[in-house]
Amino acid sequence: MGYSYLTVPHGEKITMGANGKLYVPNNPVIPFIEGDGTGKDIWKASVRVFDAAIEKCYGGTRKISWMEVYAGEKPFNMFRDTMGDQAWLPDETVEAFKEFRVGIKGPLTTPIGGGIRSLNVALRHLLDLYVCLRPVRWFQGVPSPVKKPEDVDMVIFRENCEDIYAGIEWMQGTDECNRVISFLIKELGVDKIRFPETSSIGIKPISKEGSERLVRAAIEYALKHKRKSVTLVHKGNIMKFTEGAFKDWSYDLARSEFREQVVCERESWIIDNKDRNDSLTVEANARKIDPGFDMMTPQQKADICAEVEEALKLMPSHGRGQWKKLLLIRDTIADITLQQVLTRAKEFDVLACMNLEGDFLSDALAAQVGGIGIAPGANINYVTGHAIFEATHGTAPKYANLDKVNPGSVILSGVMMLEYMGWQEAADMIVRSIDRTIGQKRVTYDFERMMQGAVLLSCSGFADALIENMK
Repeated sequence: MGYSYLTVPHGEKITMGANGKLYVPNNPVIPFIEGDGTGKDIWKASVRVFDAAIEKCYGGTRKISWMEVYAGEKPFNMFRDTMGDQAWLPDETVEAFKEFRVGIKGPLTTPIGGGIRSLNVALRHLLDLYVCLRPVRWFQGVPSPVKKPEDVDMVIFRENCEDIYAGIEWMQGTDECNRVISFLIKELGVDKIRFPETSSIGIKPISKEGSERLVRAAIEYALKHKRKSVTLVHKGNIMKFTEGAFKDWSYDLARSEFREQVVCERESWIIDNKDRNDSLTVEANARKIDPGFDMMTPQQKADICAEVEEALKLMPSHGRGQWKKLLLIRDTIADITLQQVLTRAKEFDVLACMNLEGDFLSDALAAQVGGIGIAPGANINYVTGHAIFEATHGTAPKYANLDKVNPGSVILSGVMMLEYMGWQEAADMIVRSIDRTIGQKRVTYDFERMMQGAVLLSCSGFADALIENMK
């Protein structure tokens, strides 16, 4: 397609084959958004690191053709006289991400007032980037508020398009809000709105299709990367038909599509009980997995026994300890999870959750390993191949143009992008260089102020050190 204000460099498009495989040419065109505030400094540093690693690994046989596209304050200042509020996120930017499939971006300002409430959310919805992927790990020497940050090595699959972040809400006092409340009370008999006259209302959609595609991606990732478990994080004990349904649909998908490769946690208990005592009856096994079995109603007991009988059908493929070699599918309640990722970090590996829980967990875990200044992120549609890799922190405008801030979030997001493209050698080289550089205590101000004997580097100076340490 043609672009009126974007310059398309020489290079080729990344495509997705009918087999669901991403095809990456040796000279792909990658759209990038510089970002607002500190984004300009961060991008200048990050792109030098990417290009240096690619050159050192592939000796000129591979090279990215960077294509600048616009979103945020930069295009608003450039085009607002002709485009108005649309200048915050021009259509051509969205089209470029669609056409070239894979891109990367810095932090963006959220426009004040009407129009798009969040440019980041808008891009996710317009491109149906249904997975927010947030890997969280610790680099040796990074300051941390916890005693054992090295125990944190988790990957969060956060649903990106549903839940309360779908943005379906109405402000208190508006005609729309009053009509929704009136419908809930008069038509559906809702009597749980404590103060209907002064309530704002939001709707939380969670679909079977949305849940399944998220969890399918999480399981496939875990199997590909030889992870030990996928934990479904939810609040289904309270929100039974949304969060609870997410949990149930996810287990159903795991069993139906990945049966020979996974074991659900309760199945593992049942099978292990039978492995330990082959003469164990179904009812005795049920008592072991549910200590309150004898206080249940007859129907509840029947349901538990049916669950045991179904799990025991797996004995030929999962029994005799075979289940221990399979991917474990388990679930935890959201609030307990926030505690246990602190106290039992080693028990968690890949986590799949709805949008709100994923938001909380991602930033809470990032705090354990150095903060969101070094936390990478990606928004991906694994069906179409579209992906945007991004900084997870804000624009920090007071530090803009000071060449001061840590570029780690964008650099590590770029590492994720290179891995997604299959350029693993360049990705690994950058990670090793980050390990060396931080190990040498050559860091930006956010780490230097918390590390004894550290050498303070600027944003560009940190990039110089990374390039120097590439081996």
